[in-house]
Amino acid sequence: MKKRILLLAILAVSACQEPVARKPVKVNSGSFIKESAERNKRLLAAEEQMIREIINKDSLKEYKTTADGSWYTYELSNEVSSYTPQTNDIVQFTYTLLTFENDTIYTEDELGLQTYKVDKQGLFPGLRNSIKLLKEGEKATFLFPSSLGYGYLGDKNKIGVNVPLKAVITIIDIEPEEKSSTP
Repeated sequence: MKKRILLLAILAVSACQEPVARKPVKVNSGSFIKESAERNKRLLAAEEQMIREIINKDSLKEYKTTADGSWYTYELSNEVSSYTPQTNDIVQFTYTLLTFENDTIYTEDELGLQTYKVDKQGLFPGLRNSIKLLKEGEKATFLFPSSLGYGYLGDKNKIGVNVPLKAVITIIDIEPEEKSSTP
């Protein structure tokens, strides 16, 4: 009986000690994140060089750059209107996706007429930002680095990993928020 009490006393005293932290099996130095950032910078630089080459070859058109890092040229412009889509507007548009070598990935017919509530629905970043630059009736060709396309995941269908994209976008109709929200 005394042995059991002694054993319980030893267990009780040892259970009151502070837990000892285990040392990690592997120490991460953060080098993976640094290497990934460097790899992405090199990829972006290479894609920007490809975009510059496309623009230089297409010298008859004037390309503009956007704040987010894409480039575009107008195929059709609307000189009459000055209204561009704002958040919560309803926009109807069509688009075609191509590679930088002009191989068609998705045709306008495959994608169909799109109805999009500006900034409230999921589109890939380049397309989402580009729609806000165009007026009703305008058509433009956009060049997106892969970071503004489907990035390192692709679309899990026809667009692979880190594929820069060319998109031809046509705005069919813009319905401003106040008009679209009335019953």
